[in-house]
Amino acid sequence: MSETIRLLPNEYLVREGEESTEMYYLQSGTLAVFKRKGDQEHQIGTIISGELVGEMSFLDKNPRSASVKAMSESVLVVIPVDKLEHTLETMPKWFAALLNTLTERLRKANARIRI
Repeated sequence: MSETIRLLPNEYLVREGEESTEMYYLQSGTLAVFKRKGDQEHQIGTIISGELVGEMSFLDKNPRSASVKAMSESVLVVIPVDKLEHTLETMPKWFAALLNTLTERLRKANARIRI
């Protein structure tokens, strides 16, 4: 059985710069994605039910690239990194290479986002 997390409006799920060992599947609710610039946070995206959250850090094991907090009451399923590692063991090597390539390209694109 998967662990779930419930967030109330304005509660943070993750913060930019944190280490990561899990990603999340948003079952219900709406989340906002924020990047820091100086001492302010700027919203750069929205996550709706049915989407994943925290997938980049989950895949490449780098710190979180943004903060995420609930805009409405939200329920998320926790996906721990050991589940991914177990799944990747059964996949062809090229599949892991594909995930690494896509994640690296997303990180580079994220770094170019101007707030």
